[in-house]
Amino acid sequence: MNILFIGDPHGNKKCVPVHVLRESDLIIFTGDLGNADMARKYFFKNIERKKKGLSPIILSARDKKRIFMQSYTSSLEVIDYLRKFAPVYTIYGNVESTNSETREYSREIGMPLPFLADSLKKRGVSIINNKLVRAGKVRIGGLQYFTDISWIKTFKGNKDRKITMEAKKESKAKSKTLRAFGKIDVLVCHQPPYGILDKIYGRHLPKSWIGKHAGSKVIREYVNKYQPEYVICGHIHEGKGAVKSGRTKIYNLGSCGYKLILFR
Repeated sequence: MNILFIGDPHGNKKCVPVHVLRESDLIIFTGDLGNADMARKYFFKNIERKKKGLSPIILSARDKKRIFMQSYTSSLEVIDYLRKFAPVYTIYGNVESTNSETREYSREIGMPLPFLADSLKKRGVSIINNKLVRAGKVRIGGLQYFTDISWIKTFKGNKDRKITMEAKKESKAKSKTLRAFGKIDVLVCHQPPYGILDKIYGRHLPKSWIGKHAGSKVIREYVNKYQPEYVICGHIHEGKGAVKSGRTKIYNLGSCGYKLILFR
């Protein structure tokens, strides 16, 4: 069985050459299907404004809907193109919104928004957030993006008690999910394991962040203990590459990278 893994496409449906797609029996994404350029633009603008002591840009409800719809629409464009070649599985990265998050955001801005999960399921996409699935004989664990408490401590400190407590809760839940997976063939996750292909760089980032490890310690602990054959991730685009940790082959596919693996 040929499984094609694709790193965060961010709206680019032509990440993979057609001849590779035609060899694929299954396509699996690491999340971040949609284009988030508008959201990133305002995020980095506000970082620059904060450096200068300026107040952040406040977006209107209409602008917030435009940002949401850019990601939603481009996600479906990616899926509509690639599902012609093979069945599609995906996890959620930090760009996707769950139905409950979308419902809450819709109330916040006072405007109706479509549900991505419903649209993906109508297209036959399997969302494997926090699920253990089998593709033939291959055992695949899908881990949804979460905010690791180690990331909060490194990049945010413990200033906001609510954010810290939520990150602790998420990290505990994901650690439990990974323990339930046990020994598997492939872990598909959004962020890399801590200390592996996870250093961050970027001219818009705060200087104190540059060169630091931004991966997940929860995922790293799982990899160290259970040694899955493969870990496939994305999220930290500048960390794109491949390494081996013990018996585990780890691929950070970055944005639009891909890896076709034959499982016998």
